[in-house]
Amino acid sequence: MTTDNTPSDPRGSDPAGVSAVLATLFTTVGFFAFAILGLGVLSFFADVDIISVPGLGPVPAALGMISAIACFAALIWSAVRVPRPRYRPLVAIALLVSLMHLLAVAFAALLVSGELITALAVMGDLVTNGASLVVAAAALVAAAGGVAMRRTRGGAPRWPWEDDEGEPNGTPDGNHR
Repeated sequence: MTTDNTPSDPRGSDPAGVSAVLATLFTTVGFFAFAILGLGVLSFFADVDIISVPGLGPVPAALGMISAIACFAALIWSAVRVPRPRYRPLVAIALLVSLMHLLAVAFAALLVSGELITALAVMGDLVTNGASLVVAAAALVAAAGGVAMRRTRGGAPRWPWEDDEGEPNGTPDGNHR
C-alpha cells in the first residue's frame, strides 16, 4: 500500500477538510441530538415540563423541533458552503434557530388549541424555563462543529507504522506484523 497521493485521490496533496454536504449532515444530526439531550437534561434536573400547558399533546413540540432542524440545516449550509467558513455567523444561527423553534411551537399550539393566549403561554414557558436557551446552545455548539469540520485541513487518520519516512516502526527487528 503506497502512502503518496494518487490521481484517484479527490483531495489532492493538500486535504481540504470535510465537504459542505457532510458538514451540514453531521451538524444537523448533532444539533438534533444536542437539543433533545439538552431539553431532557433541563426537564430532569430542573424538574420542569418543557411545555406545561395542558391538553396540547405532542404536536407543538414535534413541529417546533422539525422546524428548528430545517432552519438549522438551511443556515448551516449557507455558512459552510464556502471553502473557508468563518465563525462569525454562529451566534446569528443560534438565535435564529431558537426563534424559529419558539415561533413554530407557538404556531402549532395556536392551531391545536385555537386560542392566542395558549400560544403566548407556551412561548412564555419556553423562554422562562430555559428551553429556548437550550435550543440556542445546541445550535451554537453544533454550528461551531460544522465550521470546524470545514476549516480543518486534516487528512485521513494514519497509524504510526503506516509512515514510510523515518525509522521503521513495529517490532524491535523492524518487521511489520
